[in-house]
Order: sequence, then structure tokens, then C-alpha cells
Amino acid sequence: MTAPIMVIPGSGELTPLDRGLLYGEGAFETVHLRPTGPWLLEAHLARLQRSAAALGLDVPPQVAGLADGLTHSDGALRLVVTPSTSFATVSPVPEEIRRERRDGIRLITYDLGGAARVPWSLAAAKTLSYAENLAAKRWAVARGADDLLWLGDGHALEAPTASLVWLDGGTLCTVPPDATGILPGTTAAHLLDRAGEVGLRAEERMLGAAELPAVEAIWLASSLRGLAEARTLDGVPRAASPWTPRLLDLLGFSRPPAGPQPKAGEDGDGRAQAGPVDAA
Repeated sequence: MTAPIMVIPGSGELTPLDRGLLYGEGAFETVHLRPTGPWLLEAHLARLQRSAAALGLDVPPQVAGLADGLTHSDGALRLVVTPSTSFATVSPVPEEIRRERRDGIRLITYDLGGAARVPWSLAAAKTLSYAENLAAKRWAVARGADDLLWLGDGHALEAPTASLVWLDGGTLCTVPPDATGILPGTTAAHLLDRAGEVGLRAEERMLGAAELPAVEAIWLASSLRGLAEARTLDGVPRAASPWTPRLLDLLGFSRPPAGPQPKAGEDGDGRAQAGPVDAA
């Protein structure tokens, strides 16, 4: 049994010939929905515009208004644009994502090699063609991990649905999206913008795979998780960072208390739920 997902119609109707349905030729954003409303909505709308433009699509002007008045204690708002329609959905954040926010994750790495991005690459766009991303995460789970960090030519890049953030010598870092062609992360960018508020420096820079185990802390950043700390890396345990709760607080996320939690597939009120895909 799954919790109801509220669907908010936007423009047009989804047809059987819609290229978003047939080929994944559409764009989407997943936004954390809070008691105060959608978090970082303007940044997500800006990225939605860029992703749609990469597909030759226009974002209907009413899409921004689909979020008007929406609140949730810990929810997921998804905005979707295809060639024939636009709409939004609202659902609870899945317990799996809440658990990762609270307890951290087991992270493994995989090197994709050094192939250059082709000129038509959509890697920096958030499209509905997400099957490969989800397959990568299933591959990691099948190997006893929770998530996967892609490497490129020996350097850390990103996870299938999250950005990489790490702490090194008092500097909060993330991978430069413009130099690498990866998806720019809204959560990671916002976190680095506010790093100075907790006495940290911020920097976009490359990180070699050999350097990764030695950094002070490693997180995956995404809109619904906020931050999920890597508690193991390629099977090697890592100590919990005292910065994790501080940075989650900075981002406005409260970690659920340890102890009895809702059963898998239920929300915080014990109701079964359907889980949206988290994203950077």
C-alpha cells in the first residue's frame, strides 16, 4: 500500500505520443517541501529552465505557480515539464531518505574512465531519462552499499542522484560543475554559499580518488536528504563527523531522533508512502 501522491495539473495533457513519456525527453526538479513552503524554489526553477532549454523545450509560465501555498512537515515537490504538459506532484519524503539523513550511508566508488563529454551531452541537465542513474544505484545496493560515487579519470565527480561535498582542512568543497560537465547541485551550492556562517571556507575544486579517503568528512548533498554522510567508503568505516548535525541545521534539516522509527514504506505518522527519487 502506498500513500496518495497529490497531482497538481499545470498545462496541456499527457498524450501517448509525448516525447517525455516515450523517450524521457522532459525535465524535472525535486524540491524539499517544508512548513515554510518549497525550499530553494527559485534555484530549482532556474535549473529547470536550463534543463528544458537543453532539450529545446519551453517551461510554461504557470509552472512556478504550481508551488504556491504548498507546505509539508517533510515533503517532496516534483515539477515536471514535457513537450505536451507540465504538472507537479507532492508526497512525503520516503523513510529511506530520512534514514540516510539521520544515520549516513555506505558509499562505494566506480571509475567511468576518462572519456570526454560529447557536445550533445545532457549530463548537466536534469532530464526524465533517469533510468541509468537508478540502475547505477541498484548496482551499488546489490554490492552492499547505499549509494555510488562516480569517478572520472581518477577524480571524484558526483553520485547518481546527488552532489559530492567534502571537508578538508576547514574548507567545505564540491566538484566544479562547469569544468567537469556534471549537474550543478542546488543544495551543494547553497551550502557552500553559507559555509562562512559556521566558520568554514568554501571552494570548488577537483579531488583525486587517492585523496578521497583522507578528507575529514564526505557527504552526498541532495534536495530531500540535505546531507547524507559517508560512514563507510569502499567498505572501510569512517568516523562520524561532528560537522554533520551542524551543517544539517544550517540547511534547515532536523535529523530524526535515533530509536523507534516508522516502518519502511511508512511516513512519520505510520502511513504507507510512495517514494520520489531524490536529486541533487
